[in-house]
Amino acid sequence: MKNLPTDLLRTFVTINQLGGFTQAGEVLGRSQPAVSLQVKRLEELLGVKLFDRGQGLQLTEEGQMLMSCARKMLELNDALVSRLGTPKVSGSVRLGIPNDFEVSFLATTLGRFSQSYPNVTLDVSSDISANLLHDYKKGAYDLVMAIEESNQPHPRLTDFILDPLVWVRSSNLMLEPGAPLPLILYPKGCLYRKSIIDALTQANLPWRIVYSTSSLLGIQAAIKAGLGISVLAKSTVPDDLEHSPEYAPCPALGSVSVGFCYNGNELNAASRMLLDYLRNALHRL
Repeated sequence: MKNLPTDLLRTFVTINQLGGFTQAGEVLGRSQPAVSLQVKRLEELLGVKLFDRGQGLQLTEEGQMLMSCARKMLELNDALVSRLGTPKVSGSVRLGIPNDFEVSFLATTLGRFSQSYPNVTLDVSSDISANLLHDYKKGAYDLVMAIEESNQPHPRLTDFILDPLVWVRSSNLMLEPGAPLPLILYPKGCLYRKSIIDALTQANLPWRIVYSTSSLLGIQAAIKAGLGISVLAKSTVPDDLEHSPEYAPCPALGSVSVGFCYNGNELNAASRMLLDYLRNALHRL
């Protein structure tokens, strides 16, 4: 019986996430040749090719199968190491998260964190990022995950990733040519809302707001009902909704930065542990 070393699986998953051997090496602290050797060793252990190098490092069919299992294996490994291999941590954390990320992946991440650190009390609130950052300055949170425009000269967020904005709609939506675009939006202050309206106004395209809510579930329900179109970060879109960076006649909207706002000198042990969990989950998107 062969055993698959978790360090090889982690390298494999990181290459796929970042799209290159060099990028993975920078994150993992290894040289590009060392990363290549790890992939070669994993392929030799399994007797299959994992990447189609002629197609821009696309996963082979066997690679896709391994990727699904490798993610689960690493999650179990990391949860066990966190539970048994780290000092017991207690305390409370006041966390603010964007509405859309609350559903997409943080529920799973927070669940794993609570299992690993049962003595930590989480006080979690969701809102649009503008409100979260405003309330953070007033001392309402220890740690905030938020969204801001990319390419900021002085970004407020750290440890961020770039997440493409995509137009989201139901497969049964029918738009009338020349009619104002029916928009489903978060309330005023939302970056998605601003990006949509600015882009459509600049493109001289007529629009109208048919539904506005601060609830992601409300946004998704309105889209599924065919009331109109909306824009979300790509990583937050559920599988049953169609999405694309461009959607005729709508223009592309670029990307947003998704990251964290905190004062490292003021974080307690529980907050630091939670930040590590959230940061790792974000960079696995």
